[in-house]
Amino acid sequence: MIKSPKQLNLKSKKVFLRVDFNVPLKNGHVQDQYRIECSVPTIKYCLKHGASVILCSHLGRPNGKIVEEMSLVPVGETLADLLEMPIKFSLDCISKDSHDVTLGLKPGEVHLLENLRFHKGETENDPSFSEQLAKHGDVFINDAFGTSHRSHASNVGVVPYFTQKGVGFLIKNEIKYLDKAIQNPARPFVVLLGGAKIKGKLDLILKLIQIADTILIGGGMAFTFLKAKGKEIGNSLVDESMIPDAKKI
Repeated sequence: MIKSPKQLNLKSKKVFLRVDFNVPLKNGHVQDQYRIECSVPTIKYCLKHGASVILCSHLGRPNGKIVEEMSLVPVGETLADLLEMPIKFSLDCISKDSHDVTLGLKPGEVHLLENLRFHKGETENDPSFSEQLAKHGDVFINDAFGTSHRSHASNVGVVPYFTQKGVGFLIKNEIKYLDKAIQNPARPFVVLLGGAKIKGKLDLILKLIQIADTILIGGGMAFTFLKAKGKEIGNSLVDESMIPDAKKI
């Protein structure tokens, strides 16, 4: 059974917490802090129960390069406001300095690491990168629901390095709601799907077709379905490789 924070021994532990802080930025400021807010319950629970928390996330697609516009510094400022406490920040997620900051953390303190995707090792699930990340914690908690389907270093590669591991309250709740919707849906069962890519959602769509009364497609992936139906979509985003699957659906 996948454990929640309530089933983990957190007292005096360093919790390495994978969150999804992939939020829109404009002129160095967070435009929508909803995803950051979603991480707060898990962070606060860990702090309340005697842990220090080391946060890691990606933002955008810097492709293994340092891109100033994709720094998590503005995210850290927003998080500090939400938690109503100062947090520590490291300019690199696996540097000696970042490990030293983690080592010096006291219970109740928070350390945010810089954008994971500034290193290619994150998306490549590189073993050495995973090992360096794992040095930040005694306990691993994944609460990044939006990236949990990806085989990356921060949510897959680090797992073998921890004896204590689980998922946060956000993922627990999402699983609960999805399970309820799929196993015993209220009728009429209407599903609204969004996002830019079909590929990562294909299996889910095929499953939902069997049980949903209506499926509404929005977001960027709607254009792929529209093109599959022969509609004109101008310069809108299209996943050409998924058009055959969209036609079948």
